[in-house]
Parts: sequence; structure tokens; C-alpha cells
Amino acid sequence: MSGAHTKFDLQNRGLLEKMFEPPAVGKMAPVAKIVVYSFLAIWSLFVLFPIYWVIITSFKDAAAVNQGPSYIPFVDFQPTLDAWRINFTADPYCDMAAIARQLYLLAHNSVAFVLSPVVTIPPMEPQICKIYLAFTNSVVISIISTIFCVAVGSMAAYALARIQYRPKFGNIMIFVLLIVGVILATTYAGVPWWMSSAVALALFFFLARALGRHFKMSLGNGDILFWMISQRILPPIVVVVPLYVMFQAVRLLDTHLALILLYAVANLPIVVWLMHDFFANLPIELEESAQLDGATRFGIFWEIVMPLTRPGLAATTLLILVLNWNEYLFAVFLSTVKVQTMPIMVAAKNTGEKGVLWWEMCAVTVVMIIPVIIMAVLLTRFISKGVLLGAVKG
Repeated sequence: MSGAHTKFDLQNRGLLEKMFEPPAVGKMAPVAKIVVYSFLAIWSLFVLFPIYWVIITSFKDAAAVNQGPSYIPFVDFQPTLDAWRINFTADPYCDMAAIARQLYLLAHNSVAFVLSPVVTIPPMEPQICKIYLAFTNSVVISIISTIFCVAVGSMAAYALARIQYRPKFGNIMIFVLLIVGVILATTYAGVPWWMSSAVALALFFFLARALGRHFKMSLGNGDILFWMISQRILPPIVVVVPLYVMFQAVRLLDTHLALILLYAVANLPIVVWLMHDFFANLPIELEESAQLDGATRFGIFWEIVMPLTRPGLAATTLLILVLNWNEYLFAVFLSTVKVQTMPIMVAAKNTGEKGVLWWEMCAVTVVMIIPVIIMAVLLTRFISKGVLLGAVKG
């Protein structure tokens, strides 16, 4: 019996068994490996080819683009830097001194905005070419709005995962009616928005205390979550005109603050919805043990919960950053000159007086996708874990 061979002996398998059966646990059979890697190669080709086409087109001129498709530099066409020179040298103030001046301009205007209630400091006007200005605006607006959105959304998601809320439906309706009153008073009566908002908050406080006990119907955490994610179901084009009127009334059109607040609020439901699942899957015993040791709720959130959900936080942050970076509709309505972003620059190349200038548009597109690719590479190890953790339920 010691010299007998079994079916599972690797040395005693036939050709078909070696080709179609895995050699060990956790490994794939040769045929299965060929099929899987073939599908991955085809999928990678479909994903990477558009990026490759954009890159090589940015090094073409008008003649190379108009003569038909060509894919291999120095073989099908002769590369040129004409599109890059046009984008980066056509406008004045495209030198390094103008770029360095933007850092001082950003700091000066930030201080002027913070001190505006106390002292009036005239803001500095940007003196930089359009593509640098658009890139700077996109970086500032996307990063700040992403940080603000992820920070607030994570705290809201943790609160909804660990604390049971029972808001009275009547109090919610009072709040909505007061908001409508603020809008009407600001728009038609000419009341300053900060004054009407303060009066509305005071009225809400007193009415909620006086009438709240008489309301019976209440909502739960599930209702709050559904209401938040339902805000993303509404098409953005529906709210563009009201938002434009609102920011015009508070004199925030064509400002960084308007786009930062709008991007953060628009993507807040996504952060809450995604991070809620990560927080809900954490064992609550860890937090209870920390509470017994005297830790505060915020201390538990910052020192225990956040490190444990770092993969999900990285994946959510990258998703929000990409959404903010690529946003076009709100930017084109709320910005005119000072805060135009990279998507507007790409669209401008697509709607020029000379038609679609593919080579110039591709050069701008390459500049636009580089920061997102760098961020994705830096967060790769967290993203894969975050996607898997978010998919595991129960």
C-alpha cells in the first residue's frame, strides 16, 4: 500500500487533469489561468487605450489629426509639442514668476476674506494664464471641499451608526417653513440673509421647545439615511437656477467659497452612505471598553474608529476627490472668470471658434488626469481593502 498511487497524487495525473485541475488549494488550473488572464488583458486594453489615445494625440498637430487615426509615434506620425506650447504660452503671465505669485495671492485673499467683517482689505486680482489659473482653482476647490466633505460626512455617518435619533416630523416641517421664510425675506423683502437666518434659528428654537412635545410622529436613523441619499437622486440641473439665485443674493458668485461649499454639500450624502456601512461593521465592544476607561465620544471616534476604517476612508476620499475634480455643471453656472476649473478649460477647447481642437484639448486633458492618477496610485493599497470591506455584510 505504501507504493500505491492515488488520484490526487500530482505525479500520477493525466494531461487533462493537469490542464483543468488546480495543482493545490488556492491556485488556479493552467487553463483557468489562461482564460482569466486573457479576459484581464482584454479589459485592461479597453480601459487603458482611451488614456493612451489622449496622450499621443496631445503630441500631434492639426495635420496629423486630420489625416486619420495613427497610434505609434515616430512610425505613424511625427510627435510635436505645438499643442503644449499653445496652451502654456499663448496667454501672458505663463512664466514661473506668475505661478509663484499665485501662492502669495491665495494667502492674501484668504486673510482678506477672514478679516472682512473687521477690516476691508482689497483682494488681489489673479495675473496668470488661463490653464494655470484653472489648474490652481481645481486643486484648491477639490482638495478643500473633499476634506470638508469627508470630515463632516464621517462624523455624521458615525453618529447615525451608533446613536439612535428620533426627530419629530413636526419640528422638521417647522424648520422647512422657516427656511422658506428666509428665502422669501431675502429675495423679495431685501432683508440681509444673515439677519433673516438668525431670526429663523431663534424662532425654530422657541417653536420646537413649545410645540415639540405635541408632535407624535417621529423618524429614525434609516429614514435619515434614505433622505440623505435621495438628494443624489435629484438631477443637478434642477437646482442650478435656485443655487445661482441664492449665491447671487449673498454675493458669492465666481468665488472659491461658493464652489467649495456646493461641492461639499452635494457629495456629503455619498460619504455618509458609504462610511455608515464601515462604521456599522465595526464591533461595538471596542468602543464600550474605551468608554469604560473614560474615553470621550470624540476620542473614541478619532483614536479607535478612524484608524480601523482607514481603508474605507481612503476609498471614499478618492471617490469624492474624483467627483469634485471632474464636476462641470455647477462650475460653469457659478463661475465666470476667476474660479474657472479644468473641466471648463477642456470644454472651451471643445467649443472653440475653430471647431474641436482635439490636439489642444488632449493636452489639457492630460494635465487634468495626472493628479487623480497620482492620488489613486498613492491610495491603491487602501482602496482595494476598502472596496472589499464595504462589500462584506453580516
